[in-house]
Amino acid sequence: MLEGHGDDGYRFSGKIRADFSTNVWYGGEPVGLKAYLFDRWEKVNRYPEVLAESLSERIAQHHQLSTHQVLVNSGSTESIYLIAQAFAGAQTTIITPAFAEYEDACTRFQHQLQFVNWSKKEVLPQSDLVFICNPNNPTGAIFSELEKWLFDYPSTLFVVDEAFIDFTKALASSIHLLAQYSNLIILRSLTKTYAIPGLRLGYVLASPGLIDRLKYQKQPWTVNTLALEAGHFIFEHFNEIQIPLLSLLADKESFVQALKQIEFLEVEDSETHFFLVKTRKDTAAALKSYLLEEHGLLIRNASNFRDLSPQHFRLATLRPSQNQLLLSALHEWF
Repeated sequence: MLEGHGDDGYRFSGKIRADFSTNVWYGGEPVGLKAYLFDRWEKVNRYPEVLAESLSERIAQHHQLSTHQVLVNSGSTESIYLIAQAFAGAQTTIITPAFAEYEDACTRFQHQLQFVNWSKKEVLPQSDLVFICNPNNPTGAIFSELEKWLFDYPSTLFVVDEAFIDFTKALASSIHLLAQYSNLIILRSLTKTYAIPGLRLGYVLASPGLIDRLKYQKQPWTVNTLALEAGHFIFEHFNEIQIPLLSLLADKESFVQALKQIEFLEVEDSETHFFLVKTRKDTAAALKSYLLEEHGLLIRNASNFRDLSPQHFRLATLRPSQNQLLLSALHEWF
């Protein structure tokens, strides 16, 4: 999907005072990362590692896995397209609502697609491949029955996108399940938690056989030198640079409670710092235009997520002062 993502404020000429449309950590990149990258700037004069091998080794050590179980990519989107290509033509189920790139990638590689609505707890149909974002984007919900599915459907390969695993207390990573289940692929992103989406960096964890299958499709040099160095910085300083999750979720609760006081809004439950809201007045597109043009505030129109309505929009929690800007603007709108 080349259009319709969040963080699209670059399309507008006015100043964005606060961007609620992206679920990237609002606090910016880790302290020291910029200086670290500039100290290594001369490395851009040479080609990067073909497969980001040194970072793969560091990630493997971090997760106590074999290097043959890691593939570093240019963000989770590259990982998604590699999987779709490696399993071209598969009978694939996507748990919805979901990041549109799962469907777009599978469509490009002629998958036979079917969809299961997350909230309706529908029975999983016969599938070669299942995509599930856990915690879910855009809802912020968590899926707690993954291991049961892995056990009950041993011939189905589950692709679990953990891009937002660092933004919840309600769910632990499923990485430990790789030791027991060969029908599991885990996608991890380094762009959301560490606020470097412009660098594009993520990785896949799976069995060596699955990683080899993905490498067969992968182009060389997709991870640029600065992204590679940023990855090294993150894992060198891992314990020092984690987001203040407890305070972020506390701010989210205060934000949600204030939003619930606005008569024309329905706020949906979420286990992350981002969540869905439904307007009972006009559409999310109209509200987005109003907020942007009149207040310089950007929200995520969520109507293009499968199974959501034209009234749905997504918000991420920002600083309390920025959250208050949106609350005041919403009161004015309604």
